[in-house]
Amino acid sequence: MKETLEKLLRHEELSRQEMKNILVGITQGAFPDEQITALLTCLQMRGVTVDELLGFRDGILETGRPVLLTADRYIDVVGTGGDRKNTFNISTTSCFVIAGAGYKVAKHGNYAATSVSGASNVIEHHGIKFSADPDQLNRSLNEAGIVYLHAQLFATAMKFVGPIRKALQFPTIFNLLGPLVNPSQPPCQLLGVANLDQMRLYNNVFQKLGTDYAIVNSIDGYDEISLTGPFKVTTNSYERLFSPRDLGFAPATPEELVGGATEEEAAQIFDSVLENRALPAQKNIVLANAAFGIQVLEKGKKSLEECIDMARESIDSGAALRTFRKFAEINS
Repeated sequence: MKETLEKLLRHEELSRQEMKNILVGITQGAFPDEQITALLTCLQMRGVTVDELLGFRDGILETGRPVLLTADRYIDVVGTGGDRKNTFNISTTSCFVIAGAGYKVAKHGNYAATSVSGASNVIEHHGIKFSADPDQLNRSLNEAGIVYLHAQLFATAMKFVGPIRKALQFPTIFNLLGPLVNPSQPPCQLLGVANLDQMRLYNNVFQKLGTDYAIVNSIDGYDEISLTGPFKVTTNSYERLFSPRDLGFAPATPEELVGGATEEEAAQIFDSVLENRALPAQKNIVLANAAFGIQVLEKGKKSLEECIDMARESIDSGAALRTFRKFAEINS
């Protein structure tokens, strides 16, 4: 670690293998907290490279609990978080709409860090029990079309740096890792980021990993398609700036996205979308995010209009709600 810190002080970059070795060493108690603190601070001040991020990702996956899913093609829909907008559970709701449209989804998530309700909060609120049992997980995926992977059951390395991250009180490389450490390593991903710098970083990461992806950012700072204004999308095949009207939607207001003041209120919005009784803006936002997820799964072979229609049919027909009820029945 002394040599590593000297490298960073000389503004040198670390290799993917070096970063993986460091992460494994952290889980083995090889370094004192002071050195880990110095490492995280140096990386944050200089900015994390693609290989450095991938190295820590490799280490987390190697030291964690893997998940082997039997499906060939499935997607995770997730945001980086940290936009401090306290939106309702847009990504999680979109996952059930995508599954209701006939696709496979492996949603990776955790409890809320900066909002009232994270993915794990809204899932658990409905009486669902988290599991790491591979048979249970594959049954959920194959019978309901969706499986939920609660991060704390799989990424064991995170517990070793929890107190340090809390004490530092500023974002570190670990804040960037959440979307990359789904233990099933999905071949497809829809990722929401809070700024364009993150979009460029993850774009390079996904290209190295060979993932089929769409990365989205609302220009006014949401880490998802918010429909509150223009939003940018970059995928394996295109990069484009959209407006809500390009998708046939009216612009939304920030107030229409708020997830409420309690977990109960956030869960009620989640339910209202799947039950097709939500505010038009809330439904439209889920349709937009689900549509881009479907387009990724289709390798861009379906138009956005077709993908929006499929997402809408998933809600309007009750398929998304039936998917959620089947998921709850299997996992409760």
